[in-house]
Amino acid sequence: MESNTVHTPKLTKKDYLITSLRSYFLQNGFNYTTYQGTSYAYTIFPALKKIYAGKPEELKSALKGNVEFYNTNPQMVPFITSLQLTMLDHGEDVEDARAIKLALMGPLSGIGDSIAQFGLAPLFSTLFAGMALDGIKYAPILFLLSLVGSFLAVKIGMGSLGYKLGTSVIETLSEQINKISRAATIIGITVISGLAINFVKANIALQFSTTLETGEEQVIAFQTILDQILPKMLPALLTIGVYYLIKKYKWTTYKIIGLLIVLGIVGSVLGILG
Repeated sequence: MESNTVHTPKLTKKDYLITSLRSYFLQNGFNYTTYQGTSYAYTIFPALKKIYAGKPEELKSALKGNVEFYNTNPQMVPFITSLQLTMLDHGEDVEDARAIKLALMGPLSGIGDSIAQFGLAPLFSTLFAGMALDGIKYAPILFLLSLVGSFLAVKIGMGSLGYKLGTSVIETLSEQINKISRAATIIGITVISGLAINFVKANIALQFSTTLETGEEQVIAFQTILDQILPKMLPALLTIGVYYLIKKYKWTTYKIIGLLIVLGIVGSVLGILG
């Protein structure tokens, strides 16, 4: 197995620092098909090029494998890139590194957003807005310097932490990487499944009425019956259907959106969807 062979790491701390700084471009290639995928591959490209030096086909495969859907907090992404690159640089399996990368996407989004958007940004806004109201003309500049400086510190700190954690995990748990990867995959699937059933909305509007023995008319909605059989069944089926179209038939995001719009309009006009 690849992980059992002697493997000399090629990346230095400088490479991890450069990768952390390149994560500033994470949002530049944003699109509705891969979100941050293109920029994520761009961020780690120099490091991958160094790891797979003299192996153009492996480099091509690694780069192509990272141009996939990705969406996480820009301030926390250096932690993920460092962890993934550490694993690859130590000869760990590509799929194991990918599984951990995907598993960290959701949890670090929540942590990063809490720190950056709901912590640092409001804190500095409140502080320097008050200074500006008091007539301190440099307050806006100080605000920008503080915010950019704190984000830079978070990025570099996360990149360093990811490198140290990755090295430590590989050295102490090299035989358990597969299990860790599998656990990470389960966590990632659980998080994505939770997001899918909570954010995908699909309801059946059809209903029928019946007359009870007492003469009272009772209206029964199909959606109620479906919810009693399995709550959130329709959002789950819709998500599975979309996944199938993407995985099996390589549908693009724009085709999927077009299909969902047509289904929504037709279903609503016919009174099937509500």
